[in-house]
Amino acid sequence: MKTGDPSEKDVAIEDPNAPEVVLGATAGGGGAGAAAQEDIPNPIAGTFDGVDPTPGSPKPDEILVAKNVVRRFGGLTAVDVDEVRIQRGAITALIGPNGAGKTTFFNLLTGFDDPDEGDVSLNGNSINGVASHKLAARGMVRTFQLTKSLAKMSVMDNMLLGAGDQRGEKLSFSLLRGSWRKQESEVRARAEELLERFSMTHMADEYAATLSGGQRKLLEMARALMAKPSLILLDEPMAGVNPALVQSLLGHVEALRDEGVSVLFVEHDMDVIMGISDWIVVLAEGSVIAEGTPDQVSSNPRVIDAYLGTEDGGASSDGRQGRDSE
Repeated sequence: MKTGDPSEKDVAIEDPNAPEVVLGATAGGGGAGAAAQEDIPNPIAGTFDGVDPTPGSPKPDEILVAKNVVRRFGGLTAVDVDEVRIQRGAITALIGPNGAGKTTFFNLLTGFDDPDEGDVSLNGNSINGVASHKLAARGMVRTFQLTKSLAKMSVMDNMLLGAGDQRGEKLSFSLLRGSWRKQESEVRARAEELLERFSMTHMADEYAATLSGGQRKLLEMARALMAKPSLILLDEPMAGVNPALVQSLLGHVEALRDEGVSVLFVEHDMDVIMGISDWIVVLAEGSVIAEGTPDQVSSNPRVIDAYLGTEDGGASSDGRQGRDSE
């Protein structure tokens, strides 16, 4: 289920007859996101030169590493990831067909679910069993496909709640206004700065419930930045967003990378993925089947097979699309 106004891009990706057109149109990194990138040089350009595209290959500077992560629900194995390594300061996309296990994997990485097996480390330290709010304090935050704004609170109050380690929230300090007054002013100033950056200053006093689907996406991203993350995970940030706001969201994602924030995101729109991603990891049936640069992934037979049901993207001799016996 998606929030906000439906857009043509969502229909194109969901249509089982559309993937061939989408993949073909975006091969080589074209699309809306690519146009936005032409204005500002990519600060990590060349980082992945010479990096082995084999799944689980080492990266020059890894911020997040997942090894042998398995999650089962009854007899169904939803995630079975041997190894994933996320480069610091890059935009990494996690893609795959519907039901590939992307959101479940996100939940395992961010402490919203626990793996049955495996290990996840952040900045070289294991985060197995660490609660999501403690991970946020360590610099890893996430957003959700279905936004989690507090509908009956104002936009500004939603923002203020996103800041961590606020002394005024602790009973021992709450009665000593002088001990947290300065910090409260600094938190509000940061919230105002972010709302201006996301062109939402005029909505500061409005209830979050009055926002459109796209505006709620902007609010959730802005609120996540209140925690000053070093790594942000975005679960389908463009899903259900009016096309008029897609460019704005793309610009904000690229700006995060330009400021040194690492970005890992799930998305279905291939134009978006091929346009702004520095590296792509592909999931299918819960496992990583490929990774690489946009050019490498768009021409990878296993990726084409996962999306189209046949390695060469063509139809079988009787006119039906089918999977190779391989």
